[in-house]
Amino acid sequence: MRPSRPARAGQYLALLAYLVFLAFPFLWLISTAFKPPRELASLHPTWIPKDPTLANFRQAFDEQPLLRAAANSVLVAVCAALIAVVIATPMAYVMARHRSALSRAATGWVVVSQAFPFVLLIIPLFLILKNLHLINSLPGLTMVYVVWSLPFALWMLVGYVRAVPPELEEAAAVDGAGKLRTLVSVTAPLLAPGLVATALFAFITAWNEFFFALVLMKTPERQTLPVILTHFLGAEGVADLGPLAAAAFLATLPSLVIFALIQRRLTGGMLTGAVKS
Repeated sequence: MRPSRPARAGQYLALLAYLVFLAFPFLWLISTAFKPPRELASLHPTWIPKDPTLANFRQAFDEQPLLRAAANSVLVAVCAALIAVVIATPMAYVMARHRSALSRAATGWVVVSQAFPFVLLIIPLFLILKNLHLINSLPGLTMVYVVWSLPFALWMLVGYVRAVPPELEEAAAVDGAGKLRTLVSVTAPLLAPGLVATALFAFITAWNEFFFALVLMKTPERQTLPVILTHFLGAEGVADLGPLAAAAFLATLPSLVIFALIQRRLTGGMLTGAVKS
């Protein structure tokens, strides 16, 4: 039964209110990043800066090593994404193609592991990295991000593998192709969009992560961009608002661009996994 006109209007209003609620922090961030100090201190703030300026961006780059922190974030995020995909792909293939109680239990454990809080993992991870002498090192942080993003990457890829018709692999086997050639020549090309979407998801997860980086990275030379942003807070918790907003705006852009590129495939992969599970 189609909803009545007032009910439809109420739904659209609720959707509009939700979108405004989601967009508010980002719009406020953009507005603040371009405002001069006197407008930031005004008792009557405006959405659109009356005298927009780039001084906040210059001050942010002068005060903090944003480029080095961004390079650290890029290096850690790219390595974590590639390693997570390399590890998750064969695991997902086995779980998708060989249905058994063990694979179902593994899938369930992957889903449950997403509910684990950060604090549950940080102590064992800290002890392991300490024994490996990887505290305050980018390889150590990369290992943590691989562990953190692997369950969801695996869950996504299981859905993509199940979406590939097994009849194609059976036809390749009938034509004489071995397991490895079938996987490389038939299955892998069809999985390419899913692999890219999964890698980009893992990249975004590592790029935005703050808690592990704050605990594990001690020196400013090794810290990532989310941790460097906290340096704009003074000793008494007073924020240098303009430069902080400018730096946060720049740090947000890569995530937004990548998410805009993968959001359709990300949603498709999650729904595929839900239907096939």
